[in-house]
Order: sequence, then structure tokens, then C-alpha cells
Amino acid sequence: MKIAQVAPLIESVPPQLYGGTERVVSYLTEELVRLGHEVTLFASGDSQTSARLVASAPRALRLDPTVHDYAPHTILQLEHLRQRADEFDVIHFHTDFMHLPLVRALMPNRAVTTMHGRLDLPDYRPLFAEFADTPLVSISNHQRKPLAHCNWIATVYHGLPASVCQFQPEPRGDYFAFLGRISPEKRPDRAIEIARQAGVKLKIAAKVDTVDEPYFHREIEPLLKQPHVEFLGEIDEKQKADFLGNARALLFPIDWPEPFGLVLIEAMSCGTPCIAWRAGSVPEVVDHGVTGFVVESIEEAVDAVRRVSMLDRADVRARFEQRFSAERMARDYLEVYRKVLGKKPDRAAA
Repeated sequence: MKIAQVAPLIESVPPQLYGGTERVVSYLTEELVRLGHEVTLFASGDSQTSARLVASAPRALRLDPTVHDYAPHTILQLEHLRQRADEFDVIHFHTDFMHLPLVRALMPNRAVTTMHGRLDLPDYRPLFAEFADTPLVSISNHQRKPLAHCNWIATVYHGLPASVCQFQPEPRGDYFAFLGRISPEKRPDRAIEIARQAGVKLKIAAKVDTVDEPYFHREIEPLLKQPHVEFLGEIDEKQKADFLGNARALLFPIDWPEPFGLVLIEAMSCGTPCIAWRAGSVPEVVDHGVTGFVVESIEEAVDAVRRVSMLDRADVRARFEQRFSAERMARDYLEVYRKVLGKKPDRAAA
């Protein structure tokens, strides 16, 4: 099958540092190539891939100081895709919604869009009411609820290669981990308070976006002075595997409708259990009592911290391999492509 993968230009594929969507696009693209498909990746020029690369920007927009507006570069990418659209059997978008008019006009029966972000935003309702016929894929069942009227054709959970975050049966660190962004919805303040009440060390590896700098300086920076907290800043892919693999558990105390939570399965791949708030996709991703604990209060989280050593890290890794491998994700998407094209399912793959 000839497949186009269209990634955001904000980060490279895979991203050099933080970036969930682009990382998933990389895992999917490489696995589809491994399975024998002809894949073209539309992404920034500093992306690394075994697929054919079509670059609409020389480097990730977030890392380019000359870029002040992402929109013109996105439009240029869509034009590059339009010029080549006839080369592909199916076109898979990971770019939110700017491509929707193009899909309706030129490729209504061979394009699919995976929605990677939150969908409970009021401005989305009129847009997706107009494009209610467009084939969409959700990354969790909970994610799609605000736009239940849309043409959801599948839920495909993220997956990653087993070698990315390698299994660590005996963690060397005596700490709990927080990994992601410093933002109000990620609730690093909760993680700090959970660790304080439980009497354990917390290491925070997180980026601070420009929009979140006031929150960081006002709410979080003063908390970092406590002796049980160590702030590492933003870390890269290699550092992440070591950081998660040597943690006793991942703290994921979110306060928003998390669409998926890639860091959850990255931790599970290491064998590291997750202590996560019951919000958004969490109950779909974390198997309570096996890969971690799903909690609803600080008190429950503190209790989970004290019980987490009871969980078997080999069981955590095994459940990851069953549910969240890159191969499973790629085969699920191949079934989505066949559905969009009106082809019969691949019974062998199923």
C-alpha cells in the first residue's frame, strides 16, 4: 500500500526533545515501512525516517528562531501534499483540522485523520459539525465524547517499539518520576504534594512552554525548593528511558481530559508502574492493580505510593507488550485504511 503520513511541522519526526504526536507518527511510519508498505512522510526537514521524506520546512518550527507564525508553513505543507496526492492509496493526517477542506474537495474517500488533542473546546463544535462526514480516528474512547456526532471509524491506542524504553526489572533509583509539561492541567503541584505526604523523593523532568512560564514562576518554582523535589528540566529520548526505567513509579496526577498519555506506556515499557488520576483516557490505559493504580484523591495517591512495590514489574512490561506495541498500532491503522478505502479486512492481521 502507498501511504502518506502528514505530521505537524512544529517538531521533527521524531522530536529532539518533547513531542508526543510527532513521536507516535515516527513509530507508526517506521513500523509500516518494516511491514513492507511504501510510505512518504510529510514533515520538517530535520526529521529522521526510513520512509521517503517531503520537507515543507527545513527544521522543526519550534526550534527555528526565524519562525514567528506556524500557519504559513502548514499551508505550504498542504500544497506540497496536494501536488503529490495522486501518488498515494491513502493519506493519513495527524494535523488537527486545517486540511479538512482539502480532504473534502480532493480526497474524500482515501484520507483519514487521527485527532491527537483534547476535543472539548467550544470552537471545535461548529467546525466539526460542518465536517461530520470526515473519517476520524480517536486515540481513546473518552477523547471522542465531546464530538460524539462525528464520523469516528476507530479508536487506535498509541504504541511504541519495545526497544525504545527498555525493560528495567530492578530500578536503581529511589525516586518517583513526573515527566511531561509544566502546566496547570498536568498538575505537577499535585505530584509534589503526593511525594511530600508519602515521604518519598520526586524527580521532575519537564519542559516549560512560553505560555506556561507565568504559571511555572508563580505556582511551581517556589515548590521546587523543598528538599524532596529535584527539577531536571526537559530531557531527550535517551535520558527519558533511563529516567523512567529507574523510577519506582510514574506519578500522573492530571486535571484535564487527557486524550491518551504517551508517557504512561513509556513507563510501562520500562516495567515502571503508573499512579494516575481517574481522568480522560487513564482508565483505558492503566490496568488498575496490574500496571499501576488509578486514583481520585491525594490520599488515594499517597496510599498507592506505599503499595506500588507490590506490583510485579515483569507483569507491567508483559501487559505493555500485549496492548501497546508499535506493531499492534500499525496493524490497527492498516485496518483503518482498508475501511476508508472500502476494502475487506485483513483476516490474517486481525
